[in-house]
Amino acid sequence: MRTQKCHGRVIAALVGCTALVLSVTGTASAHAASRDLGRQVLAANDGWGSYGTGTTGGSAADADHVYTVTTWAEFKAALAAGGTAPKIIKVKGVIDAVAEGCDAFAAPGYDFDAYLAKYSPQAWGLDTDLAAEPDDSPEGLRRTSQANQDKAIKANVPSNTTIVGIGRNAGFKGVSLQIKAVDNVIIRNLAFESPIDCFPQWDPTDGSTGNWNSEYDTAVVYGATHVWLDHNTFTDGFHPDSAAPTYFGMLYQQHDGELDIVRGSDYVTASWNVFTEHDKTILIGNSDSESTAAGDRGHLKVTFHHNLFSNLVERAPRVRFGQVDSYNNHFVANGDYSYSFGIGKESQLVAEHNAFTLPDGISAAKVLKRWNVSPVTADDNYVNGTATDLIAVHNAEIPGEVLESGAGWTPTLRTKVDPAKSVPRIVDCGAGAGRLG
Repeated sequence: MRTQKCHGRVIAALVGCTALVLSVTGTASAHAASRDLGRQVLAANDGWGSYGTGTTGGSAADADHVYTVTTWAEFKAALAAGGTAPKIIKVKGVIDAVAEGCDAFAAPGYDFDAYLAKYSPQAWGLDTDLAAEPDDSPEGLRRTSQANQDKAIKANVPSNTTIVGIGRNAGFKGVSLQIKAVDNVIIRNLAFESPIDCFPQWDPTDGSTGNWNSEYDTAVVYGATHVWLDHNTFTDGFHPDSAAPTYFGMLYQQHDGELDIVRGSDYVTASWNVFTEHDKTILIGNSDSESTAAGDRGHLKVTFHHNLFSNLVERAPRVRFGQVDSYNNHFVANGDYSYSFGIGKESQLVAEHNAFTLPDGISAAKVLKRWNVSPVTADDNYVNGTATDLIAVHNAEIPGEVLESGAGWTPTLRTKVDPAKSVPRIVDCGAGAGRLG
């Protein structure tokens, strides 16, 4: 962690934070004007989430549909209660979905050492995947084990729901929130420690040397509309990739994304969150294929503002198809940095008034990564306190991946836009869980 003065007070700035439980002091933001977080709604013009009917979550819930939960079982029961009637779920303390450990999900007979022995490149080779392996094989037992974990840690969030953390130390460990094919959801003031896949799959055919693949995003917005994620913290916590072992010469990858917004989702605002200590962070649009493109074109409208992206490798976010507005965010890189904004197929990204803090040896040319030929707007961004034309520096240093300027649209759904030079102070002092009381 580092410390920074915020309006005369010293607080933890959440840069490099690996602990889930975050102790924070300081004043609450303007979003906390009402003390009952469950009754607060997304303000007018606050990003794409405010478009049309806006995002009100469960703010209209009657007394019978307000729940306070302290365990995973209570939380899942509250989600299931009352159908799509407006509901407010208040989370107290840290809820751990994998408190009993990975062994609780293992199928009888599953043995990781046997898995490694059978599917090592020396024994199995690199030409055949494991899809046809029978149920009683090491891979079949791994599939069953993973299915057990999948059922246990995923939670489906219904329409018209607000989920809020109470106090400064509320959150989840090992949970995958599924915001799927629903409308009108609010998630606020919660710290999420990313779920680890207890049973990653070895794919011998992934690349020239094979690779480990994992499941479980911390939060998935899938075919959903009107979603507001605000003042949350997403982190790998006590299980960073840097601590993971290697098998077959490859990192034993146990994390997927922190936030994925896919399959035609629309009207999402992510504000005042912290995304930290992660590799593949945020994906908007999950495939270039025509089978998914038809449902994504004209959708995936997302706003990111006043978020802190610290110690990440990539995808902050990576964008396909969507009209994405990213302004007033602070990006803090370390030596593992690959890129922040991924410019993907038919994307229309506007990245303005942001601040980047890059270490020595990391060029501003890496901020933008061209995955596909799509235009991008990148005006009034500052790198280490200096105004920087991100497109120009990228094109000068990476001439083989030329980016075109001008996303073709102008965002209008913005509240106050802060000066880019002030963003590090404002965001570091205001973003993340535990700030809303």
